[in-house]
Order: sequence, then C-alpha cells, then structure tokens
Amino acid sequence: MRPPRLLTRTPPARSDHLLDRMVRDVRTGRFEQSLAALTAAGAAITAAEIYTEHDAASFGNKMMWWPVVILPTAIPAGIAAVFSKRAAKTVLPLTSAAIVLNGLQGTVLHWRGIAQKPGGWELASYNVEMGPPVFAPLLASLVGGMGLLAAVLRREDRA
Repeated sequence: MRPPRLLTRTPPARSDHLLDRMVRDVRTGRFEQSLAALTAAGAAITAAEIYTEHDAASFGNKMMWWPVVILPTAIPAGIAAVFSKRAAKTVLPLTSAAIVLNGLQGTVLHWRGIAQKPGGWELASYNVEMGPPVFAPLLASLVGGMGLLAAVLRREDRA
C-alpha cells in the first residue's frame, strides 16, 4: 500500500496574453494615462476630419463650426491628463463631456439634414448616402467617451 499523495497546488503561470495585460493595467491604474493620451490623439485626428468634411460643405450652417472649435480642446486636456492627476480629474472630463454633448447635438442635426433633403427619409437609400453622414457625430462622441472613461479610471500610484 502506497502512502497518500499530498496534493500541492502550483500557482498558475502568469499569462502574457494581451487581454490579460490590459485587465492588469486597468486594475493597477496604468491604463488611465494611456487612455488620456489616446483621447488627445483621437481628438486631433477627428477634429481634422470634421474640419475637412465641413469645409467641403462650405460650412453652410454656422453650427458646423462647433465641433471644429470644441474637439481640439481635448488635445491639450488629454496631454495634461497624462502628466497631471488634477487635469485628469477636472479638465479632461469637462472637455470630454462637451464633446459628447456636441456629438449628440450633431447627430440630431445630421438626421434633420437628411429629413430636409428632397424626399427626406422616404428616399433614405439616396439621401443617407448623399447627405450628412448619419453616425459620424457619434464617432466624435466616442472620443469624448474615452476622455470620460479615462477620468473615471483609477490612476497608478507612483511612489
């Protein structure tokens, strides 16, 4: 008769999968600064795209200037949030909230623009393609959403 085997548990190996690292970065607070930097970069790219599209439409409505003015405010706010916890918890959420609200407003205006085209929504197959982009303002709102998420996330404690 053999002696009973002792059950020993070996700790699981530390996973090097990208998703596991991302979750670990969120838990430790490293992701907050990365998301603030992504917000700044996303705002720069999105602001440039909005400017070119609204310029192509000759800024026919004065409201077209709003995202061109509001979105770039997230660039310095996002950069400041990378280096300053105070900026990450005050300036970044304010600019990000303004971007989200402006994106929602833009969505309403774009949908209204399609409705005002000849045939309106009854000719949606044509007017959606040729009119203002239906979901583009919501994509701009995602930039603001990233900034809001960065502001809510825990920041890495550095000793």
